[in-house]
Amino acid sequence: MAKHATPMLDQLETGPWPSFVSDLKQEAASRATNENNIDFQIDPDAVDDLLGVLELSYEHGRCHWKHGGIVGVFGYGGGVIGRYCDQPKMFPGVAHFHTMRINQPGAKFYTTDYLKKLCDLWEFRGSGITNMHGSTGDIIFIGTTTPQLEEIFFELTQNMGQDLGGSGSNLRTPSDCIGQARCEYACYDTQAICYHMTQEYQDELHRPAFPYKFKFKFDGCPNCCVASIARSDISFIGTWKDDIKIDQKAVQAYMGGEIPPNGNAHSGRDWGAFDINKEVIDLCPTNCMWMDGKNLKIDTRECTRCMHCINVMPRALRIGDERGLSMLVGAKAPILDGAQMGSMLVPFIKAEEPYDEIKEIIEAIWDYWMEEGKNRERLGELMKRQGFQRLLTATGIKPVPQHVQEPRSNPYIFWNEDEVEGGWDRDVNEFRKHHLR
Repeated sequence: MAKHATPMLDQLETGPWPSFVSDLKQEAASRATNENNIDFQIDPDAVDDLLGVLELSYEHGRCHWKHGGIVGVFGYGGGVIGRYCDQPKMFPGVAHFHTMRINQPGAKFYTTDYLKKLCDLWEFRGSGITNMHGSTGDIIFIGTTTPQLEEIFFELTQNMGQDLGGSGSNLRTPSDCIGQARCEYACYDTQAICYHMTQEYQDELHRPAFPYKFKFKFDGCPNCCVASIARSDISFIGTWKDDIKIDQKAVQAYMGGEIPPNGNAHSGRDWGAFDINKEVIDLCPTNCMWMDGKNLKIDTRECTRCMHCINVMPRALRIGDERGLSMLVGAKAPILDGAQMGSMLVPFIKAEEPYDEIKEIIEAIWDYWMEEGKNRERLGELMKRQGFQRLLTATGIKPVPQHVQEPRSNPYIFWNEDEVEGGWDRDVNEFRKHHLR
């Protein structure tokens, strides 16, 4: 029997889609009956009280959670997000109800045994509520008390070989796509570089010292399965420098209807005959493709690796052989200054261990951001405030056409003194000698 009436929450169960309310009620009922005789280390009514405080928030039209303050595990400044209810007498089970971020396995590969251990640990020492996976990428443990934090941390690190993820003004938990483990489009080993960077930057991950949060995300190809271009301060997106490989016989097979497009993804519906002009060539964003008789041609110099043609005709078109990644910077969600997509910084760089060139760029960006960034200012907002040229100067990267977002509108050109042969003094003296009488 539920402790709290939740008429407004009940409405969320009436639609056609699965409801988180139903899941919470199921967990609350399971903890109330405790058929598995678990010695719960937090109040068994915690999930029931969570439903109650959410109902009260809907009723009052405001949040009943207050600032968490500083709570965590010894030696770490991140990984635990403090949560306290402002109605502890009414809802004692969630008087404190902290969230823990757990560093997810590479590409989110699990064994069933590992998942069972995670769930058993959280049922025992937490609320049993998890989020697999949120926009952070982490495994999210939702709801436990302060005394249980060190116990959970010990079990994770000592017995499960797992670590906490990032929270606060630090490097957030690096995240990667499934990469070469299962994807034929992956241009580099996303799991290898994600693991390497996670190990390399442990201090930045666990001890907040940045102006605000900073995210790495590793996409093996421009399909961007972890949405790095929209969600990370540095996006690592797989690409290639040489030509897309073309199997002209397979192109003809697609055109003749012998091979279904899109990997047969739309086999449940008759879309009519495949039209390569309508479905591929005319949709190329740079118009770099055309038919030369029976052969498909691609101008590599104009191709932006959008992946559309490869996705539509995967048996006819393949990624190139000279593979690496592009680094884009400044993406973020709309917190302070609106959403931003990543801007190209490094068009192509090899992704080979020990990744020294990549780390040099990362650390130059951090030095610049930590020196110039305001409190709670993401890298993208600093770039917008000071201009992309300042970032290029800080990283020592020479401007290339890929850095240009739009044609210049300012008619003035400004030169640094060291960019003018002989310096400004010589030029001023020459001007005075010839033009001032």
